[in-house]
Amino acid sequence: MQLETILINWLMAQETQAADLLYLLEQAQADPNQAAALNYDLSLAGITHRAKDFLAIAPEILQLCKTLKFHDQGAILKTLWELWLPLAQQIRTARQQQDQPLIYGILGGQGTGKTTLCRVLQTILAQWQYPCVAISIDDLYKTYAERQDLRKAQPELIWRGPPGTHDVDLGLEVLTQLQRANLGDKIAIPRFDKSLHNGAGDRLGPEWIDPVEIVLFEGWFVGCRPVAPEVFDTAPEPILTAGDRLFARRINEALAEYVPLWEKLDRLLVLSPEDYRLSKQWRKDAEHQMIAQGKTGMSDAEIDQFVDYFWRSLHPELFIQPLTQNPHWTDLVIEIDAAHRPHKIYHPSDLKSVSLFPR
Repeated sequence: MQLETILINWLMAQETQAADLLYLLEQAQADPNQAAALNYDLSLAGITHRAKDFLAIAPEILQLCKTLKFHDQGAILKTLWELWLPLAQQIRTARQQQDQPLIYGILGGQGTGKTTLCRVLQTILAQWQYPCVAISIDDLYKTYAERQDLRKAQPELIWRGPPGTHDVDLGLEVLTQLQRANLGDKIAIPRFDKSLHNGAGDRLGPEWIDPVEIVLFEGWFVGCRPVAPEVFDTAPEPILTAGDRLFARRINEALAEYVPLWEKLDRLLVLSPEDYRLSKQWRKDAEHQMIAQGKTGMSDAEIDQFVDYFWRSLHPELFIQPLTQNPHWTDLVIEIDAAHRPHKIYHPSDLKSVSLFPR
């Protein structure tokens, strides 16, 4: 609570206090693992510089969070100080270390906050004069007509989302254009509207943008790699029947087509629930809220069927958990607790998780 109080007082006074800076420095130095995970500058000059950045960006972040229906000012400012600012700095530094735009992958499922994280990072980086675009793997869905034809050939693809329902070549083309763009170029960014065709969705006209310094490429299986086929012989629930295993193997084969897309990533961040089953409850919570507001929402049974479909296609234990332990593919892991809060952060090479937000 003392940290939140300090940050709120800073914001009200629009200035920092020397004693507060020393306290925050001591706090950071007391946990070197946490500092290493986000490259904290463990000096008074580093803390002072972060405080300056904090005061400059905090009002805009609070306003953004308000539009996103987040109203806990103390929690927002704490997350900005401990996570969002250091992460944005880490991304900026990574961009400075290469001679072309940085492609930063963000893997995250339902309720992990990947969309909010992208919005916050875009806001911070824009203030630092690092233009940034966010692209979802959803924006690469095949057109409605293409998916209708796909459904005829593969009727097991009940819903869009799993590997095989995206235009990988389009993704490669867009990321390559973003990497190679020159001043004055215009790049076409594909966009997808999930509400079209009674919820089946379809591609919109592209969004034309100027060249950017950083690309945030997010999605529920961004970076996931195919696994050995024999893994499905003893796969976890809900991969239970021979039909389930056949479906999982086919999706695993389709996932191989995405590897060239993942090879475009310069960095990968994994947003991982502390228990993957939380994503089903989070989806139910969201649907219950929609129904309470008088909107249309799925029943719990429909949600179970929906989420199980995606777990059969790419089960988190088989495809996401290995990424959280593999430093070759993953640069940063942020563990999300049941309240949707960032709780632990670590690099896969240091599997001793670091608690950012102790309960």
